[in-house]
Amino acid sequence: MAELPVSLIQVTDITRVTPHMARVTFDADQLDASVGQTPDQQVKLCFPLPGQRVPVLPDEGGDATSWYYAFLAIPEDERPTMRSFTVRRRVPGTNTIEIDFVLHGETGPATRWATSARPGDQLGMVGPSAAYALPISIDDSIANSDWLLLIGDETALPAIGTLLEALPEGARALAYIEVADHTERQSFETNGDVGVNWVFRNGTAAGQSDVLVDTVGKAEFLPGRPFVWLAGESGTVRALRRHLVDDRGLDKRSIAFSGYWRFKLTQDDAPTEQDMAEAQERLAEATAE
Repeated sequence: MAELPVSLIQVTDITRVTPHMARVTFDADQLDASVGQTPDQQVKLCFPLPGQRVPVLPDEGGDATSWYYAFLAIPEDERPTMRSFTVRRRVPGTNTIEIDFVLHGETGPATRWATSARPGDQLGMVGPSAAYALPISIDDSIANSDWLLLIGDETALPAIGTLLEALPEGARALAYIEVADHTERQSFETNGDVGVNWVFRNGTAAGQSDVLVDTVGKAEFLPGRPFVWLAGESGTVRALRRHLVDDRGLDKRSIAFSGYWRFKLTQDDAPTEQDMAEAQERLAEATAE
């Protein structure tokens, strides 16, 4: 099994893409060649605990499993908080990457760090690794479908941006993206034939609105067979997937889905029965392939 890429990355710049989205630019002494080469590429960021200048990471390398066991062996009062993020962009020919952070207005570790981040601050970056998440192959998705359907909330925006910007000339796609309000809209440079539909909560908190489910349920899709990429709050993702399979008649195998976050729960909380059922179904589908 290949050794897991692990590096320290340092903040060089922070900009506000929208009022609630911060784009943080990092430099690294070294980056694995695979970083930033495909869309929808996930890495894990390790955030230092209060009082730490840099996160405490295992001394030894190894594959994903051995490294993670070494990570868990770090005493709990020293072990950094780990969260999953999408690489938004790698500056060509450099070890510079950009990662977007949603500023939820809550006290979660990633939001708290991003709100106060300054140039020189350091995080640990783990991956990318197939053991954590496989990026979507745009070429394969287009070859096996007539068009692409991308659905998500603001937490999925960084990945949706990379997918839209990776589309080849003439590839057709529809995107439905839920955000707080019109100030959170973003623009994308793409060679594809793309329709982006912004869905606004307008005062309703994230995770408490059915507006994305309702909008997709009433939407007129393009003709032909789509490949679907779907991510966001877990309950919303489940409801949308049921609609696409039960009401739209789509094959489950044509839907790539991921619950990025859970309403009122964090990644540190134990999985619910629904989470376990979803994980088992994903495993069964992957095994069937």
